[in-house]
Amino acid sequence: MSAPGWGRGVGYAASLALAAGALGASAVTTAPPAGALTPPVGFTADHLSTYQTNGIVWALAEAGGVVYAGGTFSQIRPAGTAAGGAGSAPAVNFAAFDAATGAPTGCSLSFTRSSGTATVRALAVSPDKSTLYVGGWFNAANGTAVNGLAAVNTATCQVRTGFAPGFSATVRALDVAADGTVYAGGDFQSVGGQTRRFYGAVTPGGTPTAWNPDVDAPGRTLRVTPDGASVLIGGDFFTVGGAASHALAVTDAATGALDHGYPGTFIPPTAVIKDIVTDTASGGWYAAGEGRGGNSFDGRLAMELDGFGQRWRDTCQGATQALRVYRGVLYAGSHVHDCSSMGGFPNQVRKHLTAQSVDDPEMLGWLPDTNDGIGEPVGPRALTVASRDGRDFLWVGGEFTTVNGVSQQGLTRFANSPDTGAPAAPAVSVSAPRAGEVKVSWRSSLDLDDSLLTYRVYRNGGAAPVYTTTGSSRFFDRPQLTFTDTDVVAGQTYTYRISASDGTNTGAQSAAVSVTAAASASPYREKVLADGAELYWRYDEAGGAFAADASDSGDGGVYVNAPAYRSTPAAVTGSAALTLNGTDEYVYSDRLHHYTAPSPYSVETWFRTTSTTGGRIIGYGSNIGTAQGQTSTVADKLVYLTDDGRLTFGVQVGNSPDRPTITTTGSYNDGAWHHVVATQGADGMALYVDGEPAGTDPATGGRSYNGFWRVGGDAMSNAWPDRPTSTYFAGQVDETAVYPTALTAAQAAEHHDLADAVPGPGGGGGGTTVALTPTEDAYVNGVAANTTYDDTQLAARGTTPYLGYLRFALPAAPAGQHLTAARLTFRTSSDATAGSAESHDVVPVTGAWSESSVTYNTRPALAGTVLGTISGATALSTDYAVELDASALGGALGSSFSLALTGSGTDSLRVWSGEVATAAFRPQLILTFGAE
Repeated sequence: MSAPGWGRGVGYAASLALAAGALGASAVTTAPPAGALTPPVGFTADHLSTYQTNGIVWALAEAGGVVYAGGTFSQIRPAGTAAGGAGSAPAVNFAAFDAATGAPTGCSLSFTRSSGTATVRALAVSPDKSTLYVGGWFNAANGTAVNGLAAVNTATCQVRTGFAPGFSATVRALDVAADGTVYAGGDFQSVGGQTRRFYGAVTPGGTPTAWNPDVDAPGRTLRVTPDGASVLIGGDFFTVGGAASHALAVTDAATGALDHGYPGTFIPPTAVIKDIVTDTASGGWYAAGEGRGGNSFDGRLAMELDGFGQRWRDTCQGATQALRVYRGVLYAGSHVHDCSSMGGFPNQVRKHLTAQSVDDPEMLGWLPDTNDGIGEPVGPRALTVASRDGRDFLWVGGEFTTVNGVSQQGLTRFANSPDTGAPAAPAVSVSAPRAGEVKVSWRSSLDLDDSLLTYRVYRNGGAAPVYTTTGSSRFFDRPQLTFTDTDVVAGQTYTYRISASDGTNTGAQSAAVSVTAAASASPYREKVLADGAELYWRYDEAGGAFAADASDSGDGGVYVNAPAYRSTPAAVTGSAALTLNGTDEYVYSDRLHHYTAPSPYSVETWFRTTSTTGGRIIGYGSNIGTAQGQTSTVADKLVYLTDDGRLTFGVQVGNSPDRPTITTTGSYNDGAWHHVVATQGADGMALYVDGEPAGTDPATGGRSYNGFWRVGGDAMSNAWPDRPTSTYFAGQVDETAVYPTALTAAQAAEHHDLADAVPGPGGGGGGTTVALTPTEDAYVNGVAANTTYDDTQLAARGTTPYLGYLRFALPAAPAGQHLTAARLTFRTSSDATAGSAESHDVVPVTGAWSESSVTYNTRPALAGTVLGTISGATALSTDYAVELDASALGGALGSSFSLALTGSGTDSLRVWSGEVATAAFRPQLILTFGAE
């Protein structure tokens, strides 16, 4: 189908085998080991060196360890060779290969037409393996006249003379019965001069038989049942012998009469069937669907051979082209991209090779991949299984041009052994949540043919693991795993690394992560956990894509587009924050959630911003991506900021357009940290800001759907009241939590008070906080002494000298209050020299200057007073702050006041100025006033 992505089946639950608990570092636990190729997967995901084609492979078949490929191509070439390169050889729409080596055999045939473009579309081998039947659109095979169907002797690679049944148009499907009858489907209207609409059969000698399903549209696939009594057909048709049966039917093997039909919408009218395979061991047959539109059929059907009823149905989107069964596993070639209809993952990038048990539609942990390639394009088109030299091989043909990210066109293959691919290193996060504890969390690794992996945790560079466990993961399902080390001493630093193994191959250890054991717990963290948070992201990671969940639920998150990590100051003492750019950076939950309304919940986070374009701070949505078609089509439980800085909490009631919302009267884009809690329960909706009630709404309903929590942005429809200009949030977030209950007003207030954060306007016992951005800023350079630098950066250095200047319009103190604290916040730029290991002073400017004209030669005079000293600003693109002497600024309230950034060493400090495009990156002067 034209719609692209994929997911898993019903019961899409992660299975974890965790020997969980608080274990001493000296104790080594043993979990059942993983083994290469997690059962029932039978093939590795490691593609083998295989000859390529210069066009599309439409069909594959095997006999005696030889794999035959048919399609639309003119050459074959070795692996790793560009089209037309060294070793290329003619191969006109057909080639034969050694199944074990991937190299061509001596069998060379060409299938051509006197006019038009010839193609081979179907291959089938007789049960005794003596004859290969080749179907397609051609009228000659190695110069022998044939029309649409040829017979080839597999021992001699010679086209059988005298076999020329004559098909009036393209043959697209073939199968051979035990008695040698050759069944065909395609675009033809006659066989050997006899009317046969889209399906027909011939004897081993090429004479048409009486089999005549008489369908009304092209045939795409067919398969003789193992007992030989029936022929299963699939295609575009809507009637069989005049009776209604769309795309799928069971016909009598002798006459073609309809034995079992599938009328109505069993197969939607917008779908066709592209492949059918049978499997005696499971007593089943399996069909591949290709449809158009989200309500069509693109997945796989599992049907019973006894009675022909449905066993299960996979409704993932991304048209399925080819199927094969091997040892209880159904392998599929498709471009699956969306399994939300199965309760699985939403529309995402296409995947092209998948596996599932014949007994269950849930996807297995086997996922090598191709690209879409040329042609339509849809990637793989054909599959076959071959055996040679004691090994089994899965061959894949199609229109792809890469396999597992490596250039490879038209053909590839996989073997049942050996497995040579090692799992990726885990992404690890460490924290010291309580006295005597270090918590090591990691996102489970990905191995494309092993879902069950063994993890070993190493401490302080030790050779023996301190903890061993197993966990299951697939590309769409990578749970967080955790080890709590209780053999730690407060004040000492511990380093951890983790490896993942499939039982045969062990991947590289993760990068070392370190943490200093704490002497006490964070009161804020303890309260959040005590109140039942089942998702709690603290954003303390130094980098990477994994956001650890501090709750016991293991609901980790994924950082998207590398936001700025470890931003300071954070909202909560002892923690760091996360900076988001307001364009494409966000965090989403790594776990699919199943929300049924009405169910109580609360969302909580801290945020800080000066944005005037608003943005989604936190919400729930049906998708995890940012690309077109991969943002959420359904979203609610939103907390967002309007353009003028007001907070809005809203939900959607069912599928209706109703979106009850609560919006604050005050604005919160003042650059200070603010705390927000939004709840919905039996008493309706409630919003709390900075520990105080901010509004209620009686709505108790919501929308029921599968989705993901997202922080920082997602799509928003125009139906949301006061929809912000930007749906992505620019600023900092910290301490995000989700609860399965509606927090009370008292709980919201207690959380706010425990944070020890700078109070927002109107908070903190009647105090006031004001965030100021520069009215002017610039820097000067001693090397270019007559140049004005009024751009997006400020700089400070002793030699060669740089000085940066900032001017602020200081307000008068509010009535009855005085200045109690002052802080300059800034973000180091992305320049390679931005961070500095040296200290830099902030001093008052006493001379005159303007950003449009100041140069090093005209630089203003500075006071001898130091208002504050910047130290430790070593990282690039990172937020920092310096506390300033409030008493020295107090006398300047109500006037224009200038600061200078100075240095005495040789290491420069570069920070973003007020001219930088992203508002959250601009410097700010935060003034806090308290009662006199």
